This record gives sequence, C-alpha cells and structure tokens, in this order.
Amino acid sequence: MRRFTFFLVAVATAGLAVLIGPARGHADGQSAPYVTDIPNGYRDWQWISSAHEAGNLNSLGAVLGNDVAIRAFRAGKLPFPDGTIIAALHYRNVPSEENNKVFGQAQSFVPGAPTNIQFMVKDSTKYAATGGWGFGHFADGKPGDATFMKSCFPCHEKAKGSDLVFTRYAP
Repeated sequence: MRRFTFFLVAVATAGLAVLIGPARGHADGQSAPYVTDIPNGYRDWQWISSAHEAGNLNSLGAVLGNDVAIRAFRAGKLPFPDGTIIAALHYRNVPSEENNKVFGQAQSFVPGAPTNIQFMVKDSTKYAATGGWGFGHFADGKPGDATFMKSCFPCHEKAKGSDLVFTRYAP
C-alpha cells in the first residue's frame, strides 16, 4: 500500500495555511525532496511574466504566481518568503497561419501543444538542501522522477542573486 503524507504551504495572510496536495511518500516514510503534486488552483494565479526559449526547446511560457509570489515580486522582496509558489506553463512555439495571413508575412507565433508545467515551491525548512526551493516538473500530468529532478537545483543555483529564480516581474 502506498503511503501519503500531506504538506502545507504557509500563506502570509491571516495566518492561514493552504493544502496543495499529497506528497508521495518514500518507502522510508519521508516525502520526496522535490514537488510531486501539482498545486491546486494554479490556473487561477496571476501572471508574472512570459518566457520564450528558442533553440531545441522552441517554447513559449506563461509564468504565474500565487498571492505570496505576486506580493513578493511587486515589492521586490528577496529572498522570497516561504509559501511562494511559481508556476511555468510551457507550450510549443508555433507560427499562427491565421495571423500571418493578415500580416502578409510570417511574424506571429502562438502557443501550440503543451509540453510541461514546472513549479517552484518555497519552503526553507523542507527544501533546505536545495536552497529553500522545491522544484517540480510535470509532463502529461506525471511528475519527473528523482533522477530527472536532480538537474533543477544545480541550474537554478546559478541565479543566487535572485533567490534561484530566473523570472523577472513584468508589471
């Protein structure tokens, strides 16, 4: 039988906590050192920025944040407070034939098929070994495995000056 443990992300408002889902337990009873469940309600979060990754990724992304993240970005608060959750929704970058007909040339690109969703969850105690952040990657609703997730922190660690976050707030 699979063990489940629940984890809470503190919300800075009124001392409440938000349950964002069960963390899949390991055989030793410990939760994974990365995000294993998609946070509830992330599609209703506010827009932080957009991202375009060229080359082999050929991706357009929408970066969203929960209320804690939005307040921190707007205030320029670093490090981000515990409870911050950032979501990056990635899609194939595809030309818009419909728009390009109007423009008379190839210049318009839109999101195509979804490729993955990534999350960063700030919990300085739970994720102390990875700079206070839990990283999550989901393709077709399934989380990345431990081997896949090992590459997240070393990459984000290069952004120490912005508390491991690459995204900049676009007001």
